Amino acid sequence: MLDPQSCIGSAKGMDRKDRLDLIGVMAMLGFASLFAFNQIVIKITIDGLQPIFSAALRSLIGLVALWLWIKWRGIPIRMTRGQLWGGILIGLLFTFEFLCLFIALDITTVSRASVIFYTMPIWLGITAHFFLPGERLTGIRLIGFLVAICGVAWAFLNRGGGEASLLGDVLALIAAFGWAGIALCVRLTPVSEAPAELQLGCQLAISGVVLLLLSPLFGPLIREFEMIHGIGLLFQSIVMVLFGFLLWFALMKIYPASDIASFSFLSPVLSVFFGWWILGEEIQAQTVGALILVCIGLVLISRRAKRTS
Repeated sequence: MLDPQSCIGSAKGMDRKDRLDLIGVMAMLGFASLFAFNQIVIKITIDGLQPIFSAALRSLIGLVALWLWIKWRGIPIRMTRGQLWGGILIGLLFTFEFLCLFIALDITTVSRASVIFYTMPIWLGITAHFFLPGERLTGIRLIGFLVAICGVAWAFLNRGGGEASLLGDVLALIAAFGWAGIALCVRLTPVSEAPAELQLGCQLAISGVVLLLLSPLFGPLIREFEMIHGIGLLFQSIVMVLFGFLLWFALMKIYPASDIASFSFLSPVLSVFFGWWILGEEIQAQTVGALILVCIGLVLISRRAKRTS
């Protein structure tokens, strides 16, 4: 298993790379699988806890786990004013992203929400085209963007099958925008110079407080709570924080944003599989078609134009 401590430590001492190497590929495979399974865990957990309250608890418990990690590794808790403002910005985006995602997973299937949510690389790719040097959408990458957009449109037009919800689809798409915004801010603001742990700490602290304050507006906080829901909450709070989000930030500091994001095409595929296998969700032909188009588009977007001499 890939050790996140070694990955994060290497991120501090390594120069940026212009493409994924073997270590990056292995890390992204683990990252994609972990995030796909996490969608299933969220879906199960919110059967026992109101979605926004569950998201708030996840952030607050995760913040405690992260603080213990920081103390154990002796990471100095210091940020410049510029880094702090960047941290506040990604914290607000993180709050908005998971408010939308948790509601989406409550009212629609994991398969639908994941196909739409993991289009994040599309939106990151198009914004990176304008704001990040060397990450332009040209040639085959532009074709990939158009193919993926067709997949998203197909997913929206397919209204049949189980818990299909237009509101859920829209919220999953907005959550994808928020995730892309975080990745862009990490690259464009001074917060990119802060340790990954402090970047994540800003997101957990801000989202934990804001979501906790907002949670009473979304109905009763406790549903039919059982032990499995508590286990799911701890998985999200500890495993996802220490093995998921920290790994994401570490990779973002080493590899090109579009290359890292494009590897997320594995997550919707695995999420659809897990949704069918674990939750017994129906997989319609239209969902599979939309998933195939999105994945083809993401693979093409990940292609980098050949350099001319």
